Amino acid sequence: MADIAGVICSALSCICGTPTCNLIDQYRNFNDDADELRRKLAGLTARKQDIESKIQIEANREQMVKQEVEEWLKHVQEIDVDVQAFLQKVQRNKWYKRVCLDKLVCRKIDVVKEMLEREFPEGLVIERAPAPGVIFPTENLEGSTKDEIWKCLMGNEVGMIGVCGIGGVGKTTIMQHINNDLVREGRFQKVIWVVVSYPLIVSELQMKIVDAMRKTLREKEEMRRAVELMEIMGRESFVLILDDVWEEFSLKEVGIPEPTVQNGSKVVITSRSAKVCNNLRCKIVEVRPLSPKESLNLFLDKVVRDVLEVEGLEEILNSVVKKCGGLPLAIVVIAGSMRGEYDIREWRTTLDELQQCVKSMEGMEDKIFMRLRWSYDRLRSPEIQQCFLYCSLFREDYEFSRKSLIEAWIDEGLINESGSRQKAYDKGHRILNRLERNYLLEKIVKYKAWRFKMHDVVRDMAIKSIGPEVRYMVKAGMRLTKVPNEHDWAIDLNKVSLMANYISEIPVGLTPKCPLLSTLILSDGFNLSEIPSSFFEDMVGLKVLDLSDTGIEAL
Repeated sequence: MADIAGVICSALSCICGTPTCNLIDQYRNFNDDADELRRKLAGLTARKQDIESKIQIEANREQMVKQEVEEWLKHVQEIDVDVQAFLQKVQRNKWYKRVCLDKLVCRKIDVVKEMLEREFPEGLVIERAPAPGVIFPTENLEGSTKDEIWKCLMGNEVGMIGVCGIGGVGKTTIMQHINNDLVREGRFQKVIWVVVSYPLIVSELQMKIVDAMRKTLREKEEMRRAVELMEIMGRESFVLILDDVWEEFSLKEVGIPEPTVQNGSKVVITSRSAKVCNNLRCKIVEVRPLSPKESLNLFLDKVVRDVLEVEGLEEILNSVVKKCGGLPLAIVVIAGSMRGEYDIREWRTTLDELQQCVKSMEGMEDKIFMRLRWSYDRLRSPEIQQCFLYCSLFREDYEFSRKSLIEAWIDEGLINESGSRQKAYDKGHRILNRLERNYLLEKIVKYKAWRFKMHDVVRDMAIKSIGPEVRYMVKAGMRLTKVPNEHDWAIDLNKVSLMANYISEIPVGLTPKCPLLSTLILSDGFNLSEIPSSFFEDMVGLKVLDLSDTGIEAL
């Protein structure tokens, strides 16, 4: 028996290279070390999760995770996989084989401990190198004008480019595609997009430019600000895209450096007026209506191509597209109105209606108005139409949040929904979705949230479409310094918008006789600080009074 025990002990000694008397102690040490490795690994995993949570809070579009932190996270993940696999493998081994792995366990404990003790005293994130500009969400682009504009931007011969064409022909859409390509390419250090609109106010344009560049101006006086802006913009090569310019202005007075071969910068202006672009000494690129083939492609993208499977519909559809006149805005709005329509009789009726409304108009501007008006008429619901017309009360290029617009519709009584406010909200969402699907409202991204706006041509159509049953007075963003005279306040007015003007006071004696007035919008009037109570005396039906972003603190 003693001989057999001696053989076994000798065998164990040969396997482990360790005297048998120490095996039991080493087995106990191994178990303790394995438990310690598991605890250390659990602590490391918890630390990794904490750091990842902090990164989610701290990192944003201006900041990024440090390279050393990313490497640490990656290494921790690799260690976790390695240790877990090692411990599972050890569990499958015989007890006397595990004893031989104790030194390896200790080495792994040291590795985990080192990673656990790693600190990041200077933080987890750093400032991200600023992107040259903003990327816009875009869809397929038809037409070849983009290539001509791009050639001007890439060459040295042209510094000022004027992109001209009638409203709705696609100037802004083309420039949004070019903007995105410029940002991605990185040839210019800054790609600056600014919506100008009417009226052009130098101080506001200066602020829009520096905001787009994520800079600030210290100076308060306009001329000094121009000098400061010129110095800021002169530090880097840039492409400045000024969208929807209606009047001539001086680059110098604003503070925009003249584009030259030396500074490598460019200025692009989109405008309906070739005269404005000529006066600014621009190389004019005219955006022409789409060809029949391009028009059809765009129309089918919006209406869904399987509509062509309806027998006998292709010829009618081609005629409807032809009536859009090659104008992208008219194409997408009319296609949006016909999306999901497979009844050939509806398409024939649409063609007849478009032929009549276009035939009655002579000028191109009038014709696009009538094409858009047809889409408004096709809404066929007075409730939806009134919600759409309400959006025209706000200044050009105004951006609505979904919630604020629906709340305004409800407060105005435009949504007819008896019962809970939640039901009214739900109906408001359906109406807003319908207007967006029909391209009567544009969906845009702003500060990582979806917002809605009216194309300026659609807004013009909306204002012209306000019928006699509802009287609006819309003078939003018209540079007014005085309130309209008393004779302008018709007795049957329902809604009045004077937002975004420079009105500083309302005369004490002014008492408009407007008993039917339900809405008065005076918002974005920073100069207005007081309204005499007599002003509201005959507005007995007033439901909505918007004084947001004014100097008025109490009434």
